[in-house]
Amino acid sequence: MGDAVQDYIEAIDPAYRPLFDRLHHLILDVHPDAIVVLSYKIPTYKVGRRRLHLGVWRHGVSLYGWGQDRAADFTARHPQLQTSKGTIQLRPDNAAGIPDDELRDLIRAALDD
Repeated sequence: MGDAVQDYIEAIDPAYRPLFDRLHHLILDVHPDAIVVLSYKIPTYKVGRRRLHLGVWRHGVSLYGWGQDRAADFTARHPQLQTSKGTIQLRPDNAAGIPDDELRDLIRAALDD
C-alpha cells in the first residue's frame, strides 16, 4: 500500500473510519494477495483483472466495482441500503447489522472470477 492510499485512510472522518477499517480488513482477509492502489482518488483493491473500490462519502462508505448481478443476493437481503449500478452505500448504522460473513461473500462476488 503506497503513501497516497495511506494518506487517504488517515484523512477519513473519525465517524466513518471504523467502518472503512472493517471493510478494508475484510477485503484483505478474503484476498490477502490484493494490491491496494489509489484509483479514481479512492483506495482500490486489485485481484487479477478484478477491481473493488472502497471510498468514503459524506454519510458513510461506498463499495464500487461489480455488475449488479454479482451482488443481487446481497442487495435483495438488504433493501434498506442505497444501491445503484455497481455501487453499494453503507452507513455505519446499516452496516452494523450486516454480519462479516455476508460482507465477505459480497467481496468475493466483486473480486473472484
